[in-house]
Amino acid sequence: MKLLQDYPVVIELPVQWGDQDALGHVNNVVFFRWWESSRIAYAERVDLLGEGRSGRFGTVLASMTCDFRKQLAYPDTVLIGARIGRVGNSSIHIEHRLVSRRQEATAADAVSVMVSFDFENQTSCPISSNVRAAIRSLERDRPIEGLAGC
Repeated sequence: MKLLQDYPVVIELPVQWGDQDALGHVNNVVFFRWWESSRIAYAERVDLLGEGRSGRFGTVLASMTCDFRKQLAYPDTVLIGARIGRVGNSSIHIEHRLVSRRQEATAADAVSVMVSFDFENQTSCPISSNVRAAIRSLERDRPIEGLAGC
């Protein structure tokens, strides 16, 4: 889909009847579950979750913003794209776009800020060179703030 052509990871999910609230549209909380699903799909591709999810190092969600653009309702299917917008010393900004298949339009955009974390010491830590290389490969060398020259 053209609206998601610059997103290397795209997942597809059905809108469920129970996703709607009393106003007859998908409740905002559901969008955040969808963002999580796209964030995890991206993270699995570049090992952001850490070694087997039981290792000392991984990432934690530090911040999440969302801009709602269109209402969604059942029945529909959503496509959610994820890509990296910025890489810092210990943080990664994942940009998300949610597209309604029925409306053929962007319904919402979001940004997740993930922080590389040392669970043993309970502190942030630098993003590994392996993760940086995996991001560069997955993003097909698309220019990303903070990733050039690493």
